[in-house]
Amino acid sequence: MNKYRFELSRGISVWKISSSVNKISFFFSAMQHTNSQNYLEENLRAVTSIMVAQFLQKLTYEKVQTIVKELLDLAEKCKSLKPHESPSECCHQLMTTFLEHICNNQVLADRHVFSDCCNTNNSARHKCFLSYKKDVAGYSDIFQISNPEQICEIDKENPVPVKEKSAFSISAQLLTPLFQGVTQECKILPSWRYIYETSRKHPFLYGPTILTMSACYETAVQSCCREENKTECFQIKLEPIRKYIREISLRHHHLCEIGIKFNHKVAKAVELVLLTKKQPRANFSEIAKLAMDIKNLHQICCEGNAVACVLGRSQLMNYTCSKQATLSSKITPCCELPEPFRGECIIISENDEPDPSSLPLSRFTEDQFVCKQFTDKQDDFLQEFLYEYSRRHPELAVPVILRVDTVYQNLLGKCCKLENPLECYSHGEEMFQRVVRESHEHVKNQCDLHEKLGDSNFHDRLIVLYTKKAPQLSAQELVIFTKNMAAAATKCCPLNDEQQFACMENSAKLILGALCRRHEAEPINAGVGHCCDDSYAFRKPCFDDLQVDATYISPHLSCDQVVNLNEDLCRAQEEELQTEKQKLLSNLVKQEPYAAEMQFQSVIVDFAHLVEMCCQAEKSEICLQEE
Repeated sequence: MNKYRFELSRGISVWKISSSVNKISFFFSAMQHTNSQNYLEENLRAVTSIMVAQFLQKLTYEKVQTIVKELLDLAEKCKSLKPHESPSECCHQLMTTFLEHICNNQVLADRHVFSDCCNTNNSARHKCFLSYKKDVAGYSDIFQISNPEQICEIDKENPVPVKEKSAFSISAQLLTPLFQGVTQECKILPSWRYIYETSRKHPFLYGPTILTMSACYETAVQSCCREENKTECFQIKLEPIRKYIREISLRHHHLCEIGIKFNHKVAKAVELVLLTKKQPRANFSEIAKLAMDIKNLHQICCEGNAVACVLGRSQLMNYTCSKQATLSSKITPCCELPEPFRGECIIISENDEPDPSSLPLSRFTEDQFVCKQFTDKQDDFLQEFLYEYSRRHPELAVPVILRVDTVYQNLLGKCCKLENPLECYSHGEEMFQRVVRESHEHVKNQCDLHEKLGDSNFHDRLIVLYTKKAPQLSAQELVIFTKNMAAAATKCCPLNDEQQFACMENSAKLILGALCRRHEAEPINAGVGHCCDDSYAFRKPCFDDLQVDATYISPHLSCDQVVNLNEDLCRAQEEELQTEKQKLLSNLVKQEPYAAEMQFQSVIVDFAHLVEMCCQAEKSEICLQEE
């Protein structure tokens, strides 16, 4: 096998080739199979389809494939580069050509509201196109479990080429818990329709993940279409895949937001903590290098260049597997897999056991030369502190560790200006413990309240709190946002104390990240803006402390605008009825944000009694109108 060294430097993919070759492929598998085609040759169409569908989300499947076919001519050239030519340049040219294709097609540009983007230069044009990507709320793809015959019919209509069926065959057990419920083997069998639907509904989901999921989707479909009870089979095998996609898409979008909103130091710090927690036995220099590489890879993937993203992930995982002896003992089974499974497996692998021989953290708070190290090489010194603190506290969530890091940085910034800095920063350990304790206590208070009130009433409490903080959001938006927070409490609060803390913090960072993206698209208020923009580490505490938005003046609402009282309520399912009740609650809080909570609850109780009474009446519509 030819030896390649892949670097990610300054966000640009650079290949260094140690021997001359006649053909360079974007991807090569860690395992050589005599009957397998080159990885890129098998998946080039799929990867290009991902890129097109994620940018042109409204385009039909047929039109996406037409554009893909035109782009493939250029992509094919990338597979036969000369040794001195860089694939990164070809990837960049592919993206440039794609955007030019859109701009040269006036109908296409107008339909997707890209005309303003097309009037800018290349760099600004790319950013403009990215700004139009939108996650589709309430995503429900065309492959409904309730319609198994349609799934099987679509699968028949989109056969996979025979050469692709001869690709890799691996055991899904190695990817547990990723594919829980998918007991058959996963094969690299791209399902074009599935790739299209998943890509356009999840425009920030990374290409390698879509390839992995499409392979296991195809395997599940082929298995279930042979079963007599197809519906039950699909429910068992497809739901875990859908759940994983929803969760990982949210995480990918969140990582993209960090890279765009905050400086590169924050993005690198996040990766450094994640890597250290996963690979606590690896030395600092290796973790720091990988953190920079992964940060830059996220930048590439977030820019929407699926080809470069798949290339970067593949090569980064090859490097990781070449260093597995010094990085982690937990990734060995993953490194035996071909792409794209290898990457996904490494990402979800368990954290390694902490290194018992770690140096004491006291050298950051008791050494007299701390200020010299802080002054001479501030970034390196703070990164090393973050590394050492993270490997000692794998139980803490990333935002909590970053809070400690921020407190330490501010402490040294103050202490190192004093005549006796050691006396000042020697209290650092106490401050770290206080940060963790305060964060922990807030989570515990939330979970105690959840246990006391129960799921429904806890959700109501969140609606009251966040309507006061962000009354500019519609009642529907507030219900959905707080529903996610309530669901996090339902999931996390039953866990043991340590897991509960990490679970709630990790859930909050994603939920608040989504709220901040909503603010970015359409500003909510100054308080929300401050919490979103000021500090990534302290975003949750900031929202927790946010009070009533005193600047908000609620418009006068008619009864119909406050609550929808019609006969449909009598036919509504329990969840729909709950939503209407909570929208009423939110609208009431907007009108009277300083009213006692008991007043809101009494109105909600009256509403429930009213619906129950009128729906039992002979003429329910008249009863509701009169009331």
